[in-house]
Amino acid sequence: MPQRSSIDVSRLAVGIDIGGTGTKAGLVDVATGTMLGGRVRDDTPQPATPEAVIATVASVVGTLGAEAAAAGLIRGADQVETLPIGCAFPGVIKHGTVQFTGNLDDAFDGFPIVDALSAALGPHVHMANDADAAGLAEMTCGAGREHRRDTVMMTTLGTGIGTALFAGGRLFPYTELGHLTVDGAAAETRTSVAAMRRDGYDMQEWCRRLTVYYRELERLFWPDLFIVGGGISKRAADFLADIDVKTPIRAAELLNNAGIVGAGLLGHDKGRMRVRRTDA
Repeated sequence: MPQRSSIDVSRLAVGIDIGGTGTKAGLVDVATGTMLGGRVRDDTPQPATPEAVIATVASVVGTLGAEAAAAGLIRGADQVETLPIGCAFPGVIKHGTVQFTGNLDDAFDGFPIVDALSAALGPHVHMANDADAAGLAEMTCGAGREHRRDTVMMTTLGTGIGTALFAGGRLFPYTELGHLTVDGAAAETRTSVAAMRRDGYDMQEWCRRLTVYYRELERLFWPDLFIVGGGISKRAADFLADIDVKTPIRAAELLNNAGIVGAGLLGHDKGRMRVRRTDA
């Protein structure tokens, strides 16, 4: 029988991160910007239609509630339905409706995702672009927390390239600079982790392409800091020093959990993408 939770539930939120290959969720302590317990993951269904993705999200959140209750983090599995919920999404959402997504089914175009997820999960779900959510987490409690007054560019390297731009602690949402044309093509088609694996080039060639990309971002924005996230960030020691730019460049501290933590912060703040100080 699970022990009774001694955690102040007012500081808890559920963070969900929908990706092209995996859908993840975790319980976030927003006071510290950390995850409590492990994350729950399931494969994103293929084809990734709205109905199939929503069913997967509901299943992942249900499993999270059961595991959190068993660990004594919440009083019972159904308590997860009373917590604020935020969701990181791989695309652009305006007024609750999907405008664009590059990694999910075309049926998402024009889909009322916020209403549909809220109906499936119970509480109102607040949503943001996945790179923006990851950037919020890193600026709040990760690699950017000492740079809140600076201009910071967060990039996520994976299936594509996501970006989040912060200036003076303020987010400029939906920058989508993975689609920036570099050397005659969208950057993410030649420079993402998926492109490296697809085309079979080595780490040295990948770093050369990353250097071209980051120099273009540098030329356009002159940030004070680049933060590099995504699953590959756990291998930062293998490549980060070989990206030749003037701007300081750091690996994301929250690694591939940044989207979950950022989504939890978003949900707890009722959809406000604000960079604030934590107890961490």
